[in-house]
Amino acid sequence: ERVCVGQQLGSLEQSVTATTEGAIGYAHLALMARTAGWLGEQGKVFDESPLLEQALEVSVSRFRHLCHHARHAGDPDAYANEQSRIVDERSLTLTLCEDGGYAFGGKLDAVGGATLRSALEPLAKPSGKDDDRRHSRRLADALVELANHALDSGSLPQVAGQRPHLQVTAFFDTVLGKLGAPAAEMQFSLPISARTVERIACDCSLTRVLLSADSAVIDIGRVDRRPHGATRRAVNHRDGGCSWPLGCDRPPSWTNLHHLKHWARGGPTNQENLTSLCLRHHWLTHEGGWQLIRDDTGRLLAIPPAVAKDMWTLRAQGLGQDRINLRLLAEVTAIRVNDEGVLGSFSEGSVEPQRIVEDIPRSEVLPVSAGVRTRKPAYSG
Repeated sequence: ERVCVGQQLGSLEQSVTATTEGAIGYAHLALMARTAGWLGEQGKVFDESPLLEQALEVSVSRFRHLCHHARHAGDPDAYANEQSRIVDERSLTLTLCEDGGYAFGGKLDAVGGATLRSALEPLAKPSGKDDDRRHSRRLADALVELANHALDSGSLPQVAGQRPHLQVTAFFDTVLGKLGAPAAEMQFSLPISARTVERIACDCSLTRVLLSADSAVIDIGRVDRRPHGATRRAVNHRDGGCSWPLGCDRPPSWTNLHHLKHWARGGPTNQENLTSLCLRHHWLTHEGGWQLIRDDTGRLLAIPPAVAKDMWTLRAQGLGQDRINLRLLAEVTAIRVNDEGVLGSFSEGSVEPQRIVEDIPRSEVLPVSAGVRTRKPAYSG
């Protein structure tokens, strides 16, 4: 940049003086120099006066646009040829890292970059009052969500007679999250966790593969879609989009169905046990440690990770087996259901946990082992 400014000092006398006097910044001068150099390469004469007048009035970012307008005005054919060259330089590299993540980099032309940005920005808006992600994280999440939507919608060209999809291979013990179970395999990825498998399996096409002792394939079952189309349409109509209690603007076509009690642990695939969640909030409910439950009225409540951990601690202590009195829990501890359907922290409570678990009416029971309460649970304890 400094070399470019030095080379153009002879044609930028007024601009250099304005920079010395503090009327414009060095960044303005550098843009003037690059514009003068570019027009000089095209054999055009550069007049600094019109651009200098504008530099005195506008910011650097706006001045960059004005300099490009000057280039196009000076030689529109050369300007178009340069943009065509940048299209030929488009590139994208995806590198699988040691920790299982992907690092990527590349270059897009002006229109390509603007197209991508236009698609990502609406998806990168904060999704609800609890969204504290930085903008760069929201853009990355938006890119993943956009790719997921393209896969789910079936709009991509078929490969080997099938529409592109994520393919996960896992032992059933992995889906159940059993201790000692191996991670799952996914194409283009290092092994993924049981929590991720559970999320993907909430709304998927399932194929049973029977293996022999030496891992030879004995039998492959039929594809089983969970949930089926009619159930999906009914839940989408009921929820009208992502049902996250804190609010979310994703429409039904941008959501997947979440099993409140996972089907792998005996949860039914019916309307009462299903709810619509966008990709981010589905991730929060599985990998993020949140839990979703329904109260007696069918209202969906969100339990933050700290509270969910406390509730699981009660179960680990053998208090009441799998059942906890949610109403009593709210009365004698710091857990509170606010207007947005979020439970507060149990750990701040001052009452012994033994008081929370009792022989209570079935209408006030929360089956903690599943992390979900249906409207009319069947008491079997």
